[in-house]
Amino acid sequence: MGGLLKSKKGINLPFTNISSPSLTEKDTEDLMFGLENDVEWIALSFVRSQIDILLLKHLIRQKNKTCKVVAKLEKPEAIQNLDEIIAVSDALMVARGDLGVEIGMEEVPMVQKLIVKKCNAAAKPVIIATQMMESMITSPGPTRAETNDVANAVLDGADTLMLSAETAVGLYPRLVIEEMRKTIQIAEEKADSIYQKNLKSEQKSPTHYNDRVIAAACSLVEDVEASAVIGMTSSGYTAFRVASHRPRCNIFIFTSNRQLVSQMSLVWGIRAFYYDRFESTDDTFQDVQRFLMDKGLIDKGDRIINLASMPISKKQRTNVIKFSVVE
Repeated sequence: MGGLLKSKKGINLPFTNISSPSLTEKDTEDLMFGLENDVEWIALSFVRSQIDILLLKHLIRQKNKTCKVVAKLEKPEAIQNLDEIIAVSDALMVARGDLGVEIGMEEVPMVQKLIVKKCNAAAKPVIIATQMMESMITSPGPTRAETNDVANAVLDGADTLMLSAETAVGLYPRLVIEEMRKTIQIAEEKADSIYQKNLKSEQKSPTHYNDRVIAAACSLVEDVEASAVIGMTSSGYTAFRVASHRPRCNIFIFTSNRQLVSQMSLVWGIRAFYYDRFESTDDTFQDVQRFLMDKGLIDKGDRIINLASMPISKKQRTNVIKFSVVE
């Protein structure tokens, strides 16, 4: 089959074990440039096992940086080692273009659903990427099939949908973003199934009890018709856990980690704010409530759920739920 071949393109060798490392020499040079410029996320292509991610994180720590790592799933080995890759990654990307060539495009839809389900359960953000609105590289509107693809990714439980060639080399970069946004918005407005997941946590996990506190808070959202869950975090863990339950309300996260404010943009439903005045629990709750009221994000009469750890100054795992009505 013929086609247009451009420079600087990769090649796929389906059903072939490749000996070259996922992190190439050029990748390492690019990584160093990114770390020097304080990027928030690093995505690693052609991940095959947890060792690829652990090596990348080791290099990041050596530079005393805290950027988070996305594992791009494009190889059949990655699907075989999916659980261990999820465990060590900060987020995952279903890179459907290369994945479809490597495992066969007919396999991709069910693999996509599997990856999203496992990431949701592990509270790891998941990105769906490649050819989502491919026709809009040259056309001012998407096909019906592409619109359905975007909506189905939302229904599956994706945190983020990503455009590639559509905005990199396409003729209508602004229009394609507008079209995708409209489809996402309608899906989230009309699909009850994406909300209130009430996921179970692993009982043997060292964070099991804290995870159940967060799950209880998200379940309470539905019972009291809360307008917002408000959480405190220094690592991002609380934000990831809250978002994984998909509560049907706003999620506001406060952190003293400035880099985390930008990193949270990748996570479903999160709006993050820098905050460094952690004193007593009650004072902090009142302070962030005033902040959100001043921003017009909550109003008098709203029911809100606060999450924090006590003592709050130690910034440990979430162990407190407080329900209140804004006065």
